[in-house]
Amino acid sequence: MGRGKIEIKKIENATNRQVTYSKRRNGLFKKAQELTVLCDAKVSLIMFSSTGKFHEFLSPNISTKGVFDLYQKATGIDLWNSHYERMDENYRRLKEINKKLRREIRQRMGGDLNELNIKELQALEAKMDSSLLAIRERKYHVIKTQTDKHKKKVRNLEERHANLVMDLAKLDDQDGIVETGGYYESTMGLLPTGASNLYALRLYQNQQPPLVLHHGTNDLRLA
Repeated sequence: MGRGKIEIKKIENATNRQVTYSKRRNGLFKKAQELTVLCDAKVSLIMFSSTGKFHEFLSPNISTKGVFDLYQKATGIDLWNSHYERMDENYRRLKEINKKLRREIRQRMGGDLNELNIKELQALEAKMDSSLLAIRERKYHVIKTQTDKHKKKVRNLEERHANLVMDLAKLDDQDGIVETGGYYESTMGLLPTGASNLYALRLYQNQQPPLVLHHGTNDLRLA
């Protein structure tokens, strides 16, 4: 039983349309390959799906440019002439823009001013003033950003300093735990964990016992 004929119209279902496109595309490519092998034909197929995806088949015995050259020769249509003209026009336009910009740069540097009239000189002065203003604004923005960054660093250092002062004040409140007659070694042993060497030295100096001379000897000893 043969397959029934289908009506040739756009397939509305996107999935079915994509499946049909893929199957028939492969069928066309297969037929093109058979033509290439059996008949020594030069075949080129270029296809774009509804989603814009590109597919191409090209006979191995010819390049894409060769196909276009054969097409131009057979039809007498120059495919490259209009494209070359557009490229040449674009090149001339860019060349003129480059020439104009170079002249403006020289004028801003103080050269090529003899050809300018009063109005052109005034316009050049206005452009330079505008450029100078833009440069100053950009420079001020950079300076402000750097200044804010350094101010933030200073605030962080001030907070750290305040925290250290508070820690030192707490250590001062704990002076009573050290005995009056202690030596430096015992004083260091009684210091709270984390006390600084500077605080230990100050505490040692404050709590150092007086020197006394023992009778009958020439030695000075700690009381």
